[in-house]
Amino acid sequence: MTDLGVLHDARRCMPAHFTAFYDGQFQEPIDGQYFDTFSPGDGKVVGKVAFAGVKDTEAALQAAQRACAAWATVPPLDRANLLRRVAGVLREHATELATLDALNTGSPITTMKGDAYAAADQIEFFAGMIPAVTGDTHDVGQETFNYTIREPLGVVARIVASNHPLMFTACKLAAPLAMGNTVVIKPPEQAPLSALRLMELIGDIFPRGVLNVLTGGADCGRALSTHPLVNKITLIGSAPVGRAIQRAAADTLKLSLFELGGKNALVAYPDAEIERLVNGVVAGMNWAWCGQSCGSTSRVFLHETIHDDVLRQVARKLEEKFRPGNPLHSATTMGSMVSKTAQDRVLKYIDSAKQEGARLVIGGGPPVTADTVGGYFVEPTIFADVEHHMTVAREEIFGPVLSVLKWEDEDEMFEQVNDVEYGLTGAVFTSNIGTMQRAVRNIQSGTVWVNMVGTHFLGMPFGGYKQSGIGKEECLEELYGMTQCKAVHVKL
Repeated sequence: MTDLGVLHDARRCMPAHFTAFYDGQFQEPIDGQYFDTFSPGDGKVVGKVAFAGVKDTEAALQAAQRACAAWATVPPLDRANLLRRVAGVLREHATELATLDALNTGSPITTMKGDAYAAADQIEFFAGMIPAVTGDTHDVGQETFNYTIREPLGVVARIVASNHPLMFTACKLAAPLAMGNTVVIKPPEQAPLSALRLMELIGDIFPRGVLNVLTGGADCGRALSTHPLVNKITLIGSAPVGRAIQRAAADTLKLSLFELGGKNALVAYPDAEIERLVNGVVAGMNWAWCGQSCGSTSRVFLHETIHDDVLRQVARKLEEKFRPGNPLHSATTMGSMVSKTAQDRVLKYIDSAKQEGARLVIGGGPPVTADTVGGYFVEPTIFADVEHHMTVAREEIFGPVLSVLKWEDEDEMFEQVNDVEYGLTGAVFTSNIGTMQRAVRNIQSGTVWVNMVGTHFLGMPFGGYKQSGIGKEECLEELYGMTQCKAVHVKL
């Protein structure tokens, strides 16, 4: 049951440590510095967190490297049991951890509590899938026995995004640890508090050096991207950051796994079931966390015969359901942007859309209410009469701005759907299975939802086409990607 009306006290949930965690303990910074961390809901400083510098990152990587050999020999089922303990801790402390994320990201506590459970589910999924990662035998003749084995990569670095700090920190430790790697995770510099508290709760579950967390900024990220001890680097973040990491990692030929940005399209046909479509358009933008989701269907292509009716219903439902408010209040349905910089970026995109001729339907600026004063809020915003060439229709905004485009010719519509650099997700609404299949084939993205939006299914690969990423996560492929294959030939 949701405890509507409760205002959660974040002070009781604050971590006791504000420094990097590596080699089994919290460490004072060697060359790093302390920086303010904020509450985006009111713009106030809530503490100072140590940002790892180059020497701090070096020390953490050395600890991870020292732990590699012993951790790789831990039996797979023992590793699975340790991961299941982590999942149990996440469920037990879900409200506490969600409170920290609400404080530090500005997203509603009720939404962030779901992140803790989602992370626990994913950890248990990977724990259960460990035995599925196997080698093969090959018949190449009678005189030899030929087979392959899967071995750990070594040290894996994972850099995660600010929209789901706890969920990403927790679930992204699972696959590398499951396969016998050690891991160094860099939580988002804007919202590190939940990761620090998580380490206080689970840091002693694993041997020293196996799981390490480095709070930090660009210096830490560059060091992880270039250090020769890191054998694989992964990122959840923007396409420009992904390209920068790929360039930095080139000299050491690191493996990479990137889940990057999106400018995702929802395509609605005339025969779509209208109520389901309206709900899908609203749900697809992830308004609760202020549209800060790379998978959001932020471009909606409505057929001209249903355009006006659907737009009207979407605007009405959005105004009824999502109103920015105090993220620590359990009745809040929509939070803030994660930082002042992010808020300013979104407002610039809104101004650009107005200047380029898009029609503002609702929203368009910061809200003016008692519980949003000082915070980095942006109203839920819809633009209609959007043309494909407009900036708001082409660039990832990563905020609560929905662009609605009207279409008549299907071929022209798909040209516009695919004429962006991204290809993460897409959605199709239709009652005709032939239309559905044609649309699915035409949309250039790694995930396509049909008559639904947003849901991730464990075991199904998630990852993008084009500039939206490299590789797949949340599936068996992610586990295999945390191993290297060795071929063995035995003379009989």
